[in-house]
Amino acid sequence: MATKRKEFTGKHMAMVFVAGFGIVIAVNLLMASFAVSGFHGVVVPNSYVASQKFNGWLEQAEASRALGWEVRPERRADGRVVLTTEAVPPGAAITAELRRPIGAKDFASLTFSPAGEGRWLSNEAVAQGRWTIRLAIAAEGQDWAGESELK
Repeated sequence: MATKRKEFTGKHMAMVFVAGFGIVIAVNLLMASFAVSGFHGVVVPNSYVASQKFNGWLEQAEASRALGWEVRPERRADGRVVLTTEAVPPGAAITAELRRPIGAKDFASLTFSPAGEGRWLSNEAVAQGRWTIRLAIAAEGQDWAGESELK
């Protein structure tokens, strides 16, 4: 008994073609929606102006590294942040700007007071969760900037 093979026509090819491109477009739209909704990044008013400052930011980072100052932030149970520092001069002025790395677009600002033995304690408490902390230290006519994660 011979079986009759169905003929592959232009209609079939058109359906395969449309289905293939439909899948590609659907996946691209899904990935684009994930990208737009999941990354908040650092928003600047004018990206061109920010790009012109990029080399200056690199130079500032290199100057900060050259000072040899080290800072390790930790959050206490009461929400206040303790900075353990090395080589930071005693009369330093320390401030911090915090932002959430993902999720909610929360921001906070901190100021610090000396707590002795190279430690500094924030005057304000920080809400629980992950934060990116950007520290600025000014002492003896020198400026230091650094960024780290605060869990």
